Amino acid sequence: MTNHHHDSIRAVEWANGALKLLDQRLLPQQRTYVVLENARDTAQAITDMVVRGAPAIGVTAAYGVVLAARACYARSSTTWQGDIEADLDVLARSRPTAVNLFWALDRMRGHLAHVSGDPYEPLLAEARRIHEEDIAANRHMGQLGAALIAGSSQRPCAVLTHCNTGSLATGGYGTALGVIRAAYAAGKINQVFADETRPWMQGARLTAWELVEDNIPVTLVVEGAGAHLMKQGAVHWVIVGADRIAANGDTANKIGTYNLAIVARYHGAKFMVVAPTSTVDMTLSNGTGIPIEIRSADEILNHTGTRVAALGAAAWNPAFDVTPAELIDAIVTERGVVLSPTPQKWPI
Repeated sequence: MTNHHHDSIRAVEWANGALKLLDQRLLPQQRTYVVLENARDTAQAITDMVVRGAPAIGVTAAYGVVLAARACYARSSTTWQGDIEADLDVLARSRPTAVNLFWALDRMRGHLAHVSGDPYEPLLAEARRIHEEDIAANRHMGQLGAALIAGSSQRPCAVLTHCNTGSLATGGYGTALGVIRAAYAAGKINQVFADETRPWMQGARLTAWELVEDNIPVTLVVEGAGAHLMKQGAVHWVIVGADRIAANGDTANKIGTYNLAIVARYHGAKFMVVAPTSTVDMTLSNGTGIPIEIRSADEILNHTGTRVAALGAAAWNPAFDVTPAELIDAIVTERGVVLSPTPQKWPI
């Protein structure tokens, strides 16, 4: 996979018969890779946030199935297709909200049934296809989203993004950050504001790092600064990714996204969601059915291992929130753009 201008980072790689993940918990201080050789360790890496971002989780899970199949076939060439179900179940339980995880597992499971003989090569080919298709989809979404920005403003504008939706969160290039990369390369964006994104600080640690690495100007803000920033009139677009989109266009994304959508609507800034169609869950009519992962209170009560909250205080730590479709100006997918999504217009 060739690197392009403003696109030099890959978080998930297959190398020397193993899965290689850039450990996102250690960025930006350390650029360390974790090498995984079985499905259970892969599932643990997803749970522990070594890798995160819905598309990247899907790609990682696909490679996890390859590792599982290789191990099961080595143990028994006759029962491996039944034996692998336990590993698939472990992978499916690694994170609950990102629907791409289940989409990737279902796609790999569909190939299991048609494999005769050693499954390693055919399943690896399918996992690579999932990975390469994700990057291609991101490039296409980048062009579609950049065209929207170009159509809304004659002069280069500033945008605000939340969490990390770049190469680190995907197979490569990124969803919302892919749009930002494409629009910056086309001269349509002159400044990116990034939310810190508490409590894991994906904006500060990951988005800022990616943009600095690729020479795109980035200014970090705390979550609470969004309304004040938009009041200055600087931000024309808020551009975010998604972990799951319901049939009506309601969108689950990193906690704090819903706040931004409300603030953007009040200040007249446009709100764009960028996500592959694998993120769409047509089994859910609206966002109320999206499972919201509640993570450990320790992530809020402590910061980098040091207690910051008063002893005795409790903490509520939802990892995601749901933005209603009526607050979204555009959903960009690899199949096209939906403006002001409604159940009638969506899906495409």
